[in-house]
Amino acid sequence: MSSPGTTMEKTPATANGTIQKKHGYKAWLQSLGPGLITAALVFGPSKVTIASIMGAGYGFSLLWIVAVAIFFMIIFTTMAARVGIATSESLLSTISRKWGLPARIAIGVGVFLVTASFQAGNSIGAGITLAEATHSNKTIWIILCNIAGISILFFRTFYKMLEKIMIGLIIMMLFAFMVTMILSRPPVAGIASGFVPTVPAGSQKLIIAFMASCFSIVGAIYQSYLVQERKRLRPEVSLTGKETLPGMLILGFMSATVMICAATVLHPAGIKINNATDMAIALEPVFGNAASGLFLVGLFGASFSSLLGNAALGGTLLGDALGYGGQLSSGVVRTFIAVIMIIGASVAITFGKLPLELIVLAQAVTIFIVPFIGIALYLVANDTTIMGPLKNNTFTNIAGAIGLIVMLLLAISNAITLFFS
Repeated sequence: MSSPGTTMEKTPATANGTIQKKHGYKAWLQSLGPGLITAALVFGPSKVTIASIMGAGYGFSLLWIVAVAIFFMIIFTTMAARVGIATSESLLSTISRKWGLPARIAIGVGVFLVTASFQAGNSIGAGITLAEATHSNKTIWIILCNIAGISILFFRTFYKMLEKIMIGLIIMMLFAFMVTMILSRPPVAGIASGFVPTVPAGSQKLIIAFMASCFSIVGAIYQSYLVQERKRLRPEVSLTGKETLPGMLILGFMSATVMICAATVLHPAGIKINNATDMAIALEPVFGNAASGLFLVGLFGASFSSLLGNAALGGTLLGDALGYGGQLSSGVVRTFIAVIMIIGASVAITFGKLPLELIVLAQAVTIFIVPFIGIALYLVANDTTIMGPLKNNTFTNIAGAIGLIVMLLLAISNAITLFFS
């Protein structure tokens, strides 16, 4: 009699344990969402273009800058994530408490202007890739991509939908760029040599451009908002901030694969390119339509993910700066997100490219706002009353301080280029 009774008692316990383990694994996968969203929004068409140009012009020799940029990106995204975990209020609310309302508004409006200025590039990137693939007019694709982006705002659980779409786009990009790289058969020795720091003559501007776009402090601070969205959905799941690591490593891997493809195929042939679509066209004579098409798939993923993520970032921070909160469930925040998409689509259709005036505006705002954001995040992450045990450790403080110096040097370099050259 005791044997059946024992079996009946153990079975539910075992089943419950299995269920908990499954839920724990699912919760862990979901906790990676904020980092993956940030990776997807940072890895836009400009990143693909810069990485392609670097590989085509300098071979494997600039791969090391990818590792440096991703190292600092990891430091600041995990820092922002821990701020989001440590407090229930938004990052801009915390900044407002510490330094006043003007600081909050300056950051929110500044980020909105930067994201709105660069949104046209994301719209154009998405439109051109689909037009190239279908041999049709890019304008209709620009309109359709933005309609698709705005329609996502009407989902009740916008964050969940955004997370699923971004993860899907990352899988698409990883597949496309990895297969293209494998087809190109890069030399392992050449890849390894690229991680030894060298600065080839004439490469300084590209290094600065890649570092400034990949080490994105604006993308990093959004991590605190995304983590809080994830906390609201699953408050019982324990987060540490380290969940951002896979997303940042994927960001680095995708940047490296694009550079490796260009270094393997274009550099030996001396083929120069001006944009990422040129890269896809250049692949066609070597590998045929399949490889060219795959690269265009990856480029579309980069463009559409940035179109969504960039708008969500700008709309969230503007809404928070103006006192409407930083939650994606807010109707006002969603309206601001839609406004950024509409601005980007309108500029893309009207001018067919990102106008120089908008580039100058975005760079000017970035020069002044980015160092301030970085310093503010660093100081908040070191405030024991806010962070408690999640306060920066010694290693993070040293690495973060070096990152801030790099950030300031990039700002100074951009200021000299913009205002004095």
